[in-house]
Amino acid sequence: MAATVSSCISLARRFYSLAPRFSKNILYGSSRSSSVRICSTTASSEKTSPKEKPPEGGDPVEANQHAAEAPVNPLEEENKKLIEKIKEIDDKYKRALAENENLRQRMRKQIEEAKQFGIQNFCKDLLDIADVLSKAVESVPQDSLTSENPNLKNLYEGLKMTEAQLQNVFKRHGLNQINPQGEKFNPNQHEALFQQQDPSKEPGTVFIVTKIGYKLNERTIRPALVGVVQGSA
Repeated sequence: MAATVSSCISLARRFYSLAPRFSKNILYGSSRSSSVRICSTTASSEKTSPKEKPPEGGDPVEANQHAAEAPVNPLEEENKKLIEKIKEIDDKYKRALAENENLRQRMRKQIEEAKQFGIQNFCKDLLDIADVLSKAVESVPQDSLTSENPNLKNLYEGLKMTEAQLQNVFKRHGLNQINPQGEKFNPNQHEALFQQQDPSKEPGTVFIVTKIGYKLNERTIRPALVGVVQGSA
């Protein structure tokens, strides 16, 4: 009995001496197993995470939306603005060229008209002199132009030569007579003073010219004063 008790006491002492070592091994083993489980859980979650490895072949609509939401390159925006600015400047440049060409043509036309019609007022003043010469020539009776009146004959011939020379000067500068005797009445070149019936002539025909008209380079500066045949009632 005493031997049994003493053996139990020795076993207890040995257990108590080994107890710290067992507890330390147990704690180390539990912590190691816990860390292994945590690492395995993390690895499995990383393998199954969709962020790390996206599925193949995504939705094209969603991809376009992501592309549209992507920020625009500032250089591309600046390039677009510069292209629009160039187009605007080019349009203004072409418009300015067209306006300049129109202005140049108008100026050229005005210069040509000034050359052609710049002497219009001067010609109108000379027409009065031409009318006086014409009346002077017409006033001389033809039967008095004989050798018995040499002075009158010389005067008449001088007036005729002056009138012819004046008409030559008029023609050289583009001033021509309008003598519509026997022609159809033209309101752009003729001015009707009166009408008279004449069965031998067609109605609307000029049968008498009381005053000769003139035109400068096809522009009427003085209409001819005429009498026109009246139509039958």
